[in-house]
Amino acid sequence: MKLKDKYQKEVIPAMRERFGYKNPMAVPRIRKVVVNTGFGKLVTEKSIDEQKKAADAILEDLSMICGQRAVLTKARGSISGFKVRKGSSIGAKVTLRGKRMDEFLERLIHVILPRSRDFQGLRSDSLDSQGNLTIGIEEHIFFPEISPEKTRHIFGLEITIGTNAKTKEEGLQLLRLLGFPMRENPKEKIKNEKR
Repeated sequence: MKLKDKYQKEVIPAMRERFGYKNPMAVPRIRKVVVNTGFGKLVTEKSIDEQKKAADAILEDLSMICGQRAVLTKARGSISGFKVRKGSSIGAKVTLRGKRMDEFLERLIHVILPRSRDFQGLRSDSLDSQGNLTIGIEEHIFFPEISPEKTRHIFGLEITIGTNAKTKEEGLQLLRLLGFPMRENPKEKIKNEKR
């Protein structure tokens, strides 16, 4: 079942029953997904040409993963300890919404996370107080779009799933109902058993 259909048919009724929303439009939903990476060690201490080639390769891979053109992120200020100058390229990001976001999330839930090494579920303490989930992926070669043989630079990704939930509990329930493999914390397990 597609994510959008699952949200309409299963998530909205279950969330209304659990949290008592009077209006189906009040049920939290996923607003956007931001996929980003930092260049870090991949470009420091390299010539300008090598930095540009590495940045282009990373942008191309990130664009292929997301199905949307990635944009460079620039440094806001200079930090001498990290050899960063104001305005220099320090990373890349993609913001997904709508249909592309749904397709990306379906691949993330059903293909990428299970392919990750030693994956035992997403920790519920990865959610912030507004119910936004942040996932770190160590190597981008887990994505089926990337051919490990052709990849020159292996980099990690950070995926932030932004919801419009008002509390952490609402966000956690929304993600669980959508099929995210959330792992229960021991504290949370005890809390649920007391209910």
